[in-house]
Amino acid sequence: MDEAPDRRPGAAPLLIACALGIERLALRTGDRGGAPGHMTVLRTGMGPENAERAIGGALGTEPLRAAAVLATGFCAGLAPGMHPGDLVVAEETRDAHGSTPCDGAGLLVEELARALPGRTVHTGPLTGSDHVVRGPERGALLATGAIAVDMESAATLRGAVRAGRRPVAAVRVVVDAPQHELVRIGTVRGGISAFRVLRAVLPAFFEWHRSSLLPWR
Repeated sequence: MDEAPDRRPGAAPLLIACALGIERLALRTGDRGGAPGHMTVLRTGMGPENAERAIGGALGTEPLRAAAVLATGFCAGLAPGMHPGDLVVAEETRDAHGSTPCDGAGLLVEELARALPGRTVHTGPLTGSDHVVRGPERGALLATGAIAVDMESAATLRGAVRAGRRPVAAVRVVVDAPQHELVRIGTVRGGISAFRVLRAVLPAFFEWHRSSLLPWR
């Protein structure tokens, strides 16, 4: 975990979950001006089992028991026309275990547009997978109504609401898209673009957090 220092006694916690070290690096080096009193960036590790285990453990400790949870990091876009660096705001996360509605998607879209003018923001269901999605499988997932896929968001939010009622959301940056698969030459450029976008999202996350109604005692 990576914690920002408390600035306001009793401030509502924000827990931002990501899977990879490169994602945490982007978030750690982003703009933290305006961070809430207690913010934690949790690296869960890759895959749904690691994500659910890590989020459950974090939310079982003080002062994070009532924290708002936002899952973020990179994802694979499913819809034609998506490009590396595009943003995905989940209206819900889903996987084989069910779905979790997300809070404040409209606000996140507005704040991301303000923080990253000119970047395309997509909204819709974000589906989970236990493996990297390739080729024809994209079309099958798109046919379910999902617009993007990653391995941790659904498990993270499911684990978060299982641990107690709280605001949850998921925002992902497209690094892999139908016309820009990771196996192709030029992927490095797409990865750099996605990294830069992830570095810039924190102000939008903070606005979402400030607008969330947290279940304080």
